[in-house]
Amino acid sequence: MRIAIGSDHAGYDLKQEIVDAIKSIGHEGIDVGTHSKEKVDFPDFAEKVGEKIISGSTERGIILCGSGVGVCIAANKIPGIYAAVCHDTYSAHQGVEHDDLNLLCLGGWVTGFALAQDLIKSFLEARFSGLERHRRRLDKIARLECDRVE
Repeated sequence: MRIAIGSDHAGYDLKQEIVDAIKSIGHEGIDVGTHSKEKVDFPDFAEKVGEKIISGSTERGIILCGSGVGVCIAANKIPGIYAAVCHDTYSAHQGVEHDDLNLLCLGGWVTGFALAQDLIKSFLEARFSGLERHRRRLDKIARLECDRVE
């Protein structure tokens, strides 16, 4: 699976470790930056990761900032992106299975590497269930997006 990975300066160190970890479990990580600890604005990198997913050049994404919250808010402004901050493996896989989560948000200042590895593994191994009740809920979310875009 191709995974877009991005971060601001606060998530940079953890992102670097994640890029290598993704390769070690058989996935291709596409690093969209940032490429240093120089201060940058997280919405720019949430947009880059989101665009990779929406264009179909990657199947999923991982984005980091200090807490994970800022990038999550920014990414969820992109129609078709379903992003969540996850601090436990249940949320990471259940978000995909029930809610078609396609962008995992992590906090570089609050998530250790060992936990990040477990979260990513759960996120990447999960598949959307396709159950009618889950599709119905996603349709309602899509309508919320459309109703507010005008």
